[in-house]
Amino acid sequence: MDSIDVEALAALLSGTDLLHADDDFHGPEVAPAISVSTTFRHKEVPQSEADVRFLFSSPELTRTTKDHVYSRISQGTSTRVETILSKITGGCAITYSSGLAAAFAALVFLEPKKIAITGGYHGAHHVISTYKRGRTLEVVDLDDDFTGVDLAWVETPLNPTGEARNLQHYADKVIHAVGGRLLVDATFGPPPLQSPFKWGTDIILHSGTKYLGGHSDLLAGVLVVKTDEEWGKLWFDRIALGNVLGSLEAWLLLRSLRTLHLRVPRQSATATALADWLNKIANTPKGESFDGVAGGIVTKVWHSSLQGKDASGWSPEQQMEGGHSPTFAMLLDNAEAAGALPHLLKYFIPATSLGGVESLIEQRRRSSPNDDPRLLRISVGVEELVDMKADFRQAFKALEVIVHHSRYERHSRLTGK
Repeated sequence: MDSIDVEALAALLSGTDLLHADDDFHGPEVAPAISVSTTFRHKEVPQSEADVRFLFSSPELTRTTKDHVYSRISQGTSTRVETILSKITGGCAITYSSGLAAAFAALVFLEPKKIAITGGYHGAHHVISTYKRGRTLEVVDLDDDFTGVDLAWVETPLNPTGEARNLQHYADKVIHAVGGRLLVDATFGPPPLQSPFKWGTDIILHSGTKYLGGHSDLLAGVLVVKTDEEWGKLWFDRIALGNVLGSLEAWLLLRSLRTLHLRVPRQSATATALADWLNKIANTPKGESFDGVAGGIVTKVWHSSLQGKDASGWSPEQQMEGGHSPTFAMLLDNAEAAGALPHLLKYFIPATSLGGVESLIEQRRRSSPNDDPRLLRISVGVEELVDMKADFRQAFKALEVIVHHSRYERHSRLTGK
């Protein structure tokens, strides 16, 4: 696949861990059962007062218990999911009902007074605005003075472009220097693509709906912290907030994690090759063509693989050791073309979200009104690269005809000719 070693990328994430990190919770069944009960039988044998209270007062035991009381506290399937996620992220993972629920839980946990955040997913900004109600909270940009900032919220790779940010810079030279903490939204760069803790991150956020789920059929959120003590506080908060992962969603996520090491490296490798191909088209002048596509239709492509080194000499490859994000963006010549192209493609579904095994494409303004109407976000699935290129070729040719016809009609209306 354009000289990218998919097997080498997959080796960075152990399939053995994904299949067996939760072996302690196995029953006789091979495929995990769905735990649908909200409440569980108490033990028949007499218990000491400590035994009765431990599920409510000892979260470190809750992380490994098989004796559940109530599903808002813990249940078997989500416990298995959290065990696997903890193993593959190198921390202590806890699940939530959605990515935004996890984001809000992070704010409740961290209690920031001044947040630095720039760009990224618009939903994160909405969550911060909601949390801000009735509180004294200041929000500044990541390139502002960090005096007084106690939380740097860094999304990398960035939505919608798939570009990477230098975590070591924000950790060592910015936020830790003023005594604050670094939260990283790593949704666009799941395991095995990057390891945020390696670069000074304090807490990791994932929308499990995306690559961890991988099949466009569940909502989930994940926070990962470094210690049992931190996990315990998040767990107590989750009991109070009630934003737990549903039983079916936990089971679907457990299913999905089994193939994470197969899906994500392939998607990453294909996306990197496709972004490179589209970038060559973007650099082709009008009147010329590249690989069967006329120049001038695509004007810019963003992806971490295309960034190169910054002024300090840092490059995304240093941080994204397992490969680049499977999601990236491109800019077309005009908004009309950007609106039409998603519906001319056969293998790319015109829909929002990302991370699924099927490829998606979206005129981003349909979900994020402030984005450039010419901008398209592409989420690469597991289809074949050669078929993706062929699909874009036919769609670009069809687009030329549509745009030319539309311009001709407008000209005729204006001139009467």
